[in-house]
Amino acid sequence: MSNCSCSCGAAPKYVFSCSGAADVGEVADQASRELSRQGKVKMFCLAGIGGRISGMVKSAEAADQIIAIDGCPLNCARKTLEEAGFSKFEHVKLHELGMKKGESPVSPERITMVVNEASQLIQG
Repeated sequence: MSNCSCSCGAAPKYVFSCSGAADVGEVADQASRELSRQGKVKMFCLAGIGGRISGMVKSAEAADQIIAIDGCPLNCARKTLEEAGFSKFEHVKLHELGMKKGESPVSPERITMVVNEASQLIQG
């Protein structure tokens, strides 16, 4: 019997991000896309959760792990998930990483900082 470390058949891990109009929203969005490209989590539609699209909510309910990434202290991603009934998720807050709305242009360094922070929270 082999020691398989793959996630074959495992429930997905989703990341939901603020993708707001501000610079920090774009950083959060780009970091989520990078995490998804790396295969660490799958980026999922926060608007679908906010709109209570039943199939999307059910998919998120079946997730192994959820990570929310918020650009500013308004925490729209977190609040959207909570309003839809989700309470168990990890939360990355860009303002706690020193990024301020209107003062944090998108850069590879900022995206990498958020990717690294979120990566530390991903289980398994």
